Amino acid sequence: MWRFDKSILSQFDFFSIILIIPLIIMSHWLIGEAVPALAEKQLAYVGVALLAFLVVFLLPIRRMSWLIPFIYWGNIALLFAVELFGHSRLGAQRWIETPFINATIQPSEFVKPALILMLAYLIHKNPPPQQGYRLKDFLRISFYILLPFVLIAKEPDLGTALVLLLIGYSVLFYVGVYWKIIATIVAGILILSPLAYKFMLHDYQKERITDFLSEKPSYHVQQSIIAIGSGGWTGKDKENATQTQMKFLPIATSDFIFAFVVERTGFLGALALILLYAMLILHLLSLSIFNNDYYIKVVTVAISFMIFIYMGVNIAMTIGYAPVVGVPLPMFSYGGSSFLNFMILFAIMQNLITFRYKDMYDKGGTKSFV
Repeated sequence: MWRFDKSILSQFDFFSIILIIPLIIMSHWLIGEAVPALAEKQLAYVGVALLAFLVVFLLPIRRMSWLIPFIYWGNIALLFAVELFGHSRLGAQRWIETPFINATIQPSEFVKPALILMLAYLIHKNPPPQQGYRLKDFLRISFYILLPFVLIAKEPDLGTALVLLLIGYSVLFYVGVYWKIIATIVAGILILSPLAYKFMLHDYQKERITDFLSEKPSYHVQQSIIAIGSGGWTGKDKENATQTQMKFLPIATSDFIFAFVVERTGFLGALALILLYAMLILHLLSLSIFNNDYYIKVVTVAISFMIFIYMGVNIAMTIGYAPVVGVPLPMFSYGGSSFLNFMILFAIMQNLITFRYKDMYDKGGTKSFV
């Protein structure tokens, strides 16, 4: 008979939850101001994500670790399905139509937790030696990173593909790779970048880079900079936040929500938001650094890198320091897929941390999981 052991909550990482809650509350407030109907939908997404969090948190993940390769390859199969009979929108083939419910899914979103779990599984099974992974192990793990990258980049969805690539190799370099391999990769990137720009990028992707490098930013970025500059130290009242209320600021609830934050709350509000993210990232890194369990080490550092990449790229593009790409502000921008992904990853992390001693004890003992 299953029963819940209250003592396991002593291991639960409450601090990360405390840092996430203000993000959700502030996001709902701003989205509700801009488009009230979207705020209601976002609440529904939060409800679904919390339910998913609870379900994933209660799964015996360590004892089900043999399923991780099947989860990974199942997601790869979905990416191949997109390539074969995916649904196209605005020139990109990224979705699969689901029968009976008249809806579409974007498999590239599900690949992120699947890849992170797969990396944790591989590194746990074969930890790096003292000087880091040598070429054979590096190439073997790289295969699992590059395969979804290539399939997603072909859709085309270069933004998601690059985020996946950065997360994968950030984790790999973090746990340890022989220095000669790192030096070779850096040199290869410097040499091959011009060729990649000329022959591999689509015209619209080149246009985004050209807009970024030009003296005058694009219309979207101009309006974003105006909104940010008008916020001052403490921001404007709702009625005076003209960039958002008069719809000058494009996509104010998702891609350019940071500009909306600054217009309403000013420099101090933006600083508070960035500090929340910084505290969350540093907290996750501390969990990784002071833990010898490779499952926890990989998952926590992957989430921290993911938050840093999303936050850094989103904020940089709103102020004109990065090309405009569809990267949301993590757990803040409107949308269900990204928020659900983060909640699932945090649920996996909380499960691995909370049940680590209990799962180890259960391998040779009699206590039940729940």
